[in-house]
Amino acid sequence: MKMQGVLLPGNRQVEFVEVDVPEPGYGQVLIKMKASSICGSDIRAIYREHLGHGPEAYQNVIAGHEPCGQIVKVGPGCKRFKAGDRVILYHISGCGVCNDCREGYMISCTSDYRAAYGWQRDGGHADYLLAEEDTCIALPDELSYVDGALVACGFGTVYEALNRVVVSGQDRVLITGMGPVGMAAGLIAKKMGATQVIGADISQDRLDFSIECNAIDQAVRADAPDALAQIKALTNGQGCEVSIDCSGSPQGRLLALQGTRRWGRAAMVGEGNTVDFDVSQTIIHNQITIYGSWVTSLGHMEDLVEKLVEWNLKPEVIVSHRFSLDQAAQAYQVADEGQCGKVVITFED
Repeated sequence: MKMQGVLLPGNRQVEFVEVDVPEPGYGQVLIKMKASSICGSDIRAIYREHLGHGPEAYQNVIAGHEPCGQIVKVGPGCKRFKAGDRVILYHISGCGVCNDCREGYMISCTSDYRAAYGWQRDGGHADYLLAEEDTCIALPDELSYVDGALVACGFGTVYEALNRVVVSGQDRVLITGMGPVGMAAGLIAKKMGATQVIGADISQDRLDFSIECNAIDQAVRADAPDALAQIKALTNGQGCEVSIDCSGSPQGRLLALQGTRRWGRAAMVGEGNTVDFDVSQTIIHNQITIYGSWVTSLGHMEDLVEKLVEWNLKPEVIVSHRFSLDQAAQAYQVADEGQCGKVVITFED
């Protein structure tokens, strides 16, 4: 049996291929795709160009590292899941025996056996996906397949960061970069008790959409000359106890640090680029702690899925565009423009 899949050759091109539907081997499952969303990392490191090195080295495989679907076949040796189960995918398969893998952080596995779906092994932009059973997480009936697709990389990433900085009802939160990851950060921060969430971005469309989906309470144009003054004015001149940079831009990172209250905590989540600042005046004298946070763990991802049901939080509220697989080129064009919410490829039954 054949299926259609999407390759990303770079230079903003999308290619369609027809390949055989794979057969699950030992410890593997075959998943019928139901939803596969597009990540900003796909746009930055694959769609526009090929970095060709490190964990983001694209190996000319079927794209899509945010897949969700239903198991249709299991291979020998599977211990938990069966045909018919709805599952989310943790998007990296690690070696399974290093310390990071044993802790559930396959994202940090440095073994040659490490392979991310959509980067070094076939991902979710196809009718079917061959997956390792140990990267599957049960999708509760209360969550849709689109909800599930948004869990691992986007919502899981910010859930990890917000737990690192221990967000609670004592905190106001500043988010710089209100793309889909920033929107997820705002929604989860509120559920964790944040008393005020301020979003900053250079895109008015994204700020408006973030307000509309209740991800933030107030919006600040990050490119305004008085952006920092606006943030201070919204927080009685103090700044926020917590900041999360989801922009990955030098300006966004600096604004996040400058907008953090003395003795506050800042998490760096957005990938790429650099930042340049006066260390003494910005973080040392203000006693600010900076955390680097990269994706999440299997265990914390399972915790998040449970919390989403408990909180009645539907990740798909940040979805602004849905496309079919044969519209993948349009989907990537929309995501590349950076003016929208989450873009998702969905599959008919």
